[in-house]
Amino acid sequence: MKSVDPRIERYARSHRHPINRLCHTIGIPLIVLSIVLFAAAIPVKKLWLPAAVLFALGWALQFVVHWVEGKPPEFLRDWRFLFVGLQWWLAKIRGRV
Repeated sequence: MKSVDPRIERYARSHRHPINRLCHTIGIPLIVLSIVLFAAAIPVKKLWLPAAVLFALGWALQFVVHWVEGKPPEFLRDWRFLFVGLQWWLAKIRGRV
């Protein structure tokens, strides 16, 4: 099934390598979870460290795999792709890409 959004299709085309896809499949939810934990850390101070670790790990997975492939992340060309990555992940778990 094709994705409706051409940006998701572009993102999927630039993330074809199985290791790249795996790292993004793991890294994107880690980043999202870290953001939720950062918000929760406002009243619960002991959540700051887990949030920071998940955030760093999620981004490390993204950048390492791009470095290995020799391709820059899409968001360096267009900042909106920071959000397209999450849309791609949601489409991926729904079997749409």
